[in-house]
Amino acid sequence: MSTSSVSKGCFVFKPSAKKKKTLSLADHFIHGCEGAENSEKRFKLCQDLWDQIKTDTEVLQDELNRNILDSLLDFTRKCSSTRQHSDWASQMRASEIPTAALVLGVNVPDHDMTFQSLSDLLQQSVTPYVASVQAKDLITIFCHVHPLQVLERLMGTVVTVDDEEEEEAEQTSAQHHKSVHCSLSTLCDWYNTKTKKSNTGTPGKKRSSPVRDGPQQPPVVIIFKDLEAFNPRVLQDFILICSRYIERLPLMFIFGIATSPSTIQHLLPHSVSSLLCIELFQSLSCTQHLATVIDKLILTKQFPFKLNGKVMQVLISIFLYHDFSVRKFIKGIQLALLEHFHSQPLSVLCCKKKEALLNVMQLDHLDLERIRHLLSFKRYVEKQEPREQVDLLTDDTHLKEVCQKLIKDLHKYHKNYYPILRCLHTLTSSLPRYPLGKQIRELHLICLEKNVWESEDYQSAMKLLKMLAKDELIALLQRCAEILQPAKSKKIKSALVQLEDMLTKFKQLDSKYHLSPPESQVLNEVCYYTSSATVRRHLNATPRTSIQAALNSPFYYLQNDRLKTEDGTVSNAAPDICIVYKLHLECGRLITFTTDSDNFGKVDEVKHARFIRAVSELEFLGFIKSTKQKTDHVARLTWGGC
Repeated sequence: MSTSSVSKGCFVFKPSAKKKKTLSLADHFIHGCEGAENSEKRFKLCQDLWDQIKTDTEVLQDELNRNILDSLLDFTRKCSSTRQHSDWASQMRASEIPTAALVLGVNVPDHDMTFQSLSDLLQQSVTPYVASVQAKDLITIFCHVHPLQVLERLMGTVVTVDDEEEEEAEQTSAQHHKSVHCSLSTLCDWYNTKTKKSNTGTPGKKRSSPVRDGPQQPPVVIIFKDLEAFNPRVLQDFILICSRYIERLPLMFIFGIATSPSTIQHLLPHSVSSLLCIELFQSLSCTQHLATVIDKLILTKQFPFKLNGKVMQVLISIFLYHDFSVRKFIKGIQLALLEHFHSQPLSVLCCKKKEALLNVMQLDHLDLERIRHLLSFKRYVEKQEPREQVDLLTDDTHLKEVCQKLIKDLHKYHKNYYPILRCLHTLTSSLPRYPLGKQIRELHLICLEKNVWESEDYQSAMKLLKMLAKDELIALLQRCAEILQPAKSKKIKSALVQLEDMLTKFKQLDSKYHLSPPESQVLNEVCYYTSSATVRRHLNATPRTSIQAALNSPFYYLQNDRLKTEDGTVSNAAPDICIVYKLHLECGRLITFTTDSDNFGKVDEVKHARFIRAVSELEFLGFIKSTKQKTDHVARLTWGGC
């Protein structure tokens, strides 16, 4: 069954008796892939690298969060044991609610992973009673009489409220508090029942519990994910109510803070904050996290896929000027990886050296012709003798042999590039005014774009190095020696010997064999992804451009062959709003929108409804607005007048 529009929301379709074939990831990748003859092999390489990124980032995330999470676990254990002591100081502290103020930074999109790890660790080693809440879960105590989300997540069941409690809660504030007390009282009874069961156990059997060696009374931990977003009054009331049950229920709070610890003072008056025993925990900053990710995923020869300078700049700009999200930065790398293997047939050579050399020998004539058309290879051919040029352009067997040598050279380039980059960064990162940047990513961007040794900043850095004191220079050179120590390259080892033997020969470690831009390397296109526009369009699309592109050319996003048109026309299969948008472009400032009638003057009600809906959608997007001049007219809006 078909309709005159892609907008199928208004139509009813009976399910087909035939079972639809579900496409695999490989099928989606191969569809529309450039160079379909080796697309399956490229998909396998892409998937392996994708999995490697995922695994490495998960390990990295665990390493970065290990210290802060271990500190939080120790805090919860300590607070739980304090409640069971009988001395006066412990009893005084037990009257307060233990609260961990966890400052995570402004990279809010990354917080979910941290809280999930924290929740899992708490449930595994401290307490099974952990609940996470957000500001939207507790909009207002008066609207949500019971903190139902908290109770449901702790009890693992649906919490219901009888009609009498609801009626009482709607009458007065005092009755409202009484109703909330009843719900927390229910939680206390539930907790006592649970802990008695786990402590008593079954005679003749060992007690089984998800928490090993846990306390007799495990704490009830409530995590407030986004503290700044909570309504202050709601948060204050919630804390006041919980404080009345602290003797019956071992509550513990964890505040997730994005800005600064002073947020607690702004949200809570002294009368409320005095009910909390607050301890501050500071996580690694998002910029430090980014530096670690770049070091592990980008500044390494172990990962064959590379980003050129423009793509790197786009990803870093989005991070610094939009969301500070390391998670989104990694998604950008994965997007570039997928685009590279999908659009570049020669990406079959973007793998480990041994595998790449084997793949070179399996290239067919079409692939070799693609190599001959690479810009870097053309430059290489121009530098060869005339006879060699002819062989490279006509003899496929000879070209494969040369490509193997060029692949080895490319891998050798990367093997030398990163140790020398780190040495140069070590020498220049502490110089006044940071001529080559404070972060290694800044120096890396400079090296990707041009010959760094030809820049004025490099010359300035060398002059400043000559002015360093002897002790300072020796310390820097010693750090350089430590960086070069693991290197296996013969040239790097030779430089290391020179560096250790005589510091005056350090000038022989010339950055001109090692820090040249990747564009100077032949076949760099097989490893380097260069389409910064594609990355920017997917990760940081501007609303106006994206909406207008979608309405003008729906094929651009939907990729449906029925929507392909020429000469700026719109297909009859296009969504209704695209057709109405095209009509809107052809009219003046005041636009009349009417639907055609048949020979008897009767309007098709279905078409009329679809038309009105499309006009309403166009108005919602800000392209038109209703006007009082004429009832059946609308006025065109500029984007700034939306």
